[in-house]
Amino acid sequence: MASRRAVLCVGAVAAFGLAANAAAPQAFAATPRAALERLRVGNENWVRGRSRHPDASLPRRAALVGGQDPFAVVFACIDSRVAPELVFDQGLGDLLVVRTAAHTCDPLVLGSLEYGPAELAARLVVVLGHQHCGAVTAAVRAFHDDDPLPGHLRDVADSLRPAYRDALKQHPDRDHLVEATTRAQTLRTAAALRSDPLLRPLLARGALEVVAGHYALDTGAVSFG
Repeated sequence: MASRRAVLCVGAVAAFGLAANAAAPQAFAATPRAALERLRVGNENWVRGRSRHPDASLPRRAALVGGQDPFAVVFACIDSRVAPELVFDQGLGDLLVVRTAAHTCDPLVLGSLEYGPAELAARLVVVLGHQHCGAVTAAVRAFHDDDPLPGHLRDVADSLRPAYRDALKQHPDRDHLVEATTRAQTLRTAAALRSDPLLRPLLARGALEVVAGHYALDTGAVSFG
């Protein structure tokens, strides 16, 4: 009987440990700086082909049933080659991900981006642009050739026009316009989020940081700033 009781006790302790470990990673992203460092480390895993695929266990899934505590929001493009959970080597409950073509934004998207920091205390927002963006490529071609895109793709292009104008000032040659427009769009979006009325107080007291990032398709690396 004593032996059976000991086995049950050990099993209970092990189960408790698994549940605790399922939530433990959040302790390493309690500040904006720590959250950014966690993404840097995860991206390094991805670049080196050593992804750990954390927070994907059955105990982790069970621990999230009652609530979530994501440490960061990633505003990414819809491109199928840029999956934030993979790029940053994160798992269930770690990130809130919002995706639109080339980070184009409207009030509904803004509300989704505000939700993480304002309601769930996410410590970081990353606006993640990427190399060879198809949406930006189509928009730049439409602007250059004065050939509007069909349907609501035209709305996407129109949203990118201010970034395109920024890019033209620095890179008037067409060969560099796509990458320059992509980077200008991420910087513009990050700046707009920093001035958002709901996010600004969080930024002011150091509870939140908004950064722009750029993903290189050829290397898998994310550069920030």
